[in-house]
Amino acid sequence: MHQIEVKNVEKSFKDTKAVRGVSLTIQPGEFVALLGPNGAGKTTLVEMMEGLKKPDKGEILIQGKNWHKHEKELRKIIGLSLQETRFTEKLTIRETLRLFASFFKLGEDRVNEVIALTELESKEKSYTGTLSGGQRQRLALAVALLNHPEVLFLDEPTTGLDPHSRLDLWNILKGLKDAGKTTLILTTHYMEEAESLCDHIIILDEGKILREGQLHELLDENSRNLDELFINLTGKKLNEEPQAK
Repeated sequence: MHQIEVKNVEKSFKDTKAVRGVSLTIQPGEFVALLGPNGAGKTTLVEMMEGLKKPDKGEILIQGKNWHKHEKELRKIIGLSLQETRFTEKLTIRETLRLFASFFKLGEDRVNEVIALTELESKEKSYTGTLSGGQRQRLALAVALLNHPEVLFLDEPTTGLDPHSRLDLWNILKGLKDAGKTTLILTTHYMEEAESLCDHIIILDEGKILREGQLHELLDENSRNLDELFINLTGKKLNEEPQAK
């Protein structure tokens, strides 16, 4: 069984078609990058997979189950970190994790585990309002990992981070990949992020899949890296802002 199956999904907002007939499959334990510029439809597609938005057309299955009939079951097996995760600023890192752990009826042992996994031991007594961008993103990842998710969604987790903080987060995710128990769906417009972390790469633009496959399958003599491939496919750069209409 596929871990995730997306079947001809469409989503529009007023006159904007954000996702246009997308179909894809993701296998258990696979790390998949959804790559494209801002406005490509990455976030909308992931939010439908996460059950936060409903498709206008098509179907999304996670382990053969859909959000309409199996929401409670699916919430137990996924973890997610949104583009802008906000925390109560008057709680410490440990207090924040205790709060979220209580939603899954998890105890202090699991809180200790995710603090160690995300290397937040030295900051566990710090209030979230005092954290740097990198520390905040590691806390968001710690929250997403609390329930031992079989499927982890990360929406541009390193946007705005300095290179050192970005590398720290990559190393944590590589550890999860090596463990082999988690399927990751990562949205990004950083070429290096997709190359470093992911087995399978899906390139989107204007709500459509342009190309997908393993890195070595996507590149050729005319496209030596993902940035060049994207320019050849669309005439745009990966980090290019969408044009106003």
